[in-house]
Amino acid sequence: MKQIEEAVLEVDIQARYEFLAEFIGFTAADSEAIHGCVAQLAPLIPQIVDKTYEKLLSYDATARHFVPRQHGFDGPLPESTEALHANAEQIQFRKEHLSRYLMSLVGRAYDAKMVIYLDMVGKMHTPKAGNKEIDVPLVQMNALMGLLSDILFVTIADFDWTTDKQIKTIRAFNKLLWIQNDLINRHYQGVAATNDCSA
Repeated sequence: MKQIEEAVLEVDIQARYEFLAEFIGFTAADSEAIHGCVAQLAPLIPQIVDKTYEKLLSYDATARHFVPRQHGFDGPLPESTEALHANAEQIQFRKEHLSRYLMSLVGRAYDAKMVIYLDMVGKMHTPKAGNKEIDVPLVQMNALMGLLSDILFVTIADFDWTTDKQIKTIRAFNKLLWIQNDLINRHYQGVAATNDCSA
C-alpha cells in the first residue's frame, strides 16, 4: 500500500497534480492522445466556444458574471444581463480566453508550468484572482466543466477515426478534465453552504 502525505496535497500543487494523475491513471500515453488530436480539434474550437457561450448566456445565473468588468478588458460594458449577446465585446474577450484555454489543453506539455496554469483556471473564477467582484459559485463551475466535457466528447466521437482511437482520446480528456475539476474545486474549500437545512 502506497503511503500518501495527505497534508502535502493541500499545500503543494505539483504533489496534488501528481497524486491525481497517478490515481486516475493520466499517463504520458493520455497526453499523447490529447496532443494527437490537435489537427482535428483546433479548427473546431470556435464552434465549441460558441456552443459553450450559447449555454452560458441562456441562464441568468451564469450570464450575470459577464456584466462586471472582466480582468484585462478595457472596452465598453453591457448595462445588464438583458443587454448581453454573443457578439458583445466583453463576451468576445471571454471567448478568446476559452479558446486559448482549449488550445493549451491540446498544445501544451503537461509540465510544472501547465499545472500552475490549470490551477489558476480555478482561482481566477473566485475573488482570489482577477476581478474581486467576480465570484462564480462552485455549482456553476461544475456545470461548465460538465458541459465542456460533453461537447468535447461528442466532437471527438464524430472524428473519422477508429473506435479504439476515439475511446482512447475521450478517456484521456475525461481524466484530464477530472484533474482540472479538482484544481477548480480546491479554491472553494472552506466556503460554507448558505442553504444548510440543519442550521
